[in-house]
Amino acid sequence: MNVRMATEKDIPQIRRLLDQVNLVHHQGRPDLFKYDGTGKYTDEELKGILADPSRPILAAVDENDCMKGYAFCIFQQYKNHNIMTDIKTLYIDDLCVEETCRGQHIGRTLYDAALRFAREHGCYNVTLNVWSCNTNAMKFYESCGLKPQKVGMEVIL
Repeated sequence: MNVRMATEKDIPQIRRLLDQVNLVHHQGRPDLFKYDGTGKYTDEELKGILADPSRPILAAVDENDCMKGYAFCIFQQYKNHNIMTDIKTLYIDDLCVEETCRGQHIGRTLYDAALRFAREHGCYNVTLNVWSCNTNAMKFYESCGLKPQKVGMEVIL
């Protein structure tokens, strides 16, 4: 498995994987996530993200350059903020492995590549959010050594 930067030619495969993530979220929280085929991003939005150096997308590809997973990332930094230090963070906005390839350590390969990428770009830390209904993802991230940084809470009215 090779990890490289995603390009525009990857958009159809990215959209397929985004749909899989959307389905997981919809199944866990149908009150919050629609599953109507529209997708999280349009092709134009994906092109914009791919062209934005502050929003890198890492692609895990097989020997045929077929995408088996991705990690959407965002560089974050609070500069001259009143209370936050100006550390640079790589935020993993979305990490997905093709559902038929799960259990083959592709997620760990992507996560490790994201850590290397963050170090190479002078980041202090790597952060992400995970929905509590996605227990498989929570277990995976805990196995990678991630610890809770903050907890989001809600009450449904």
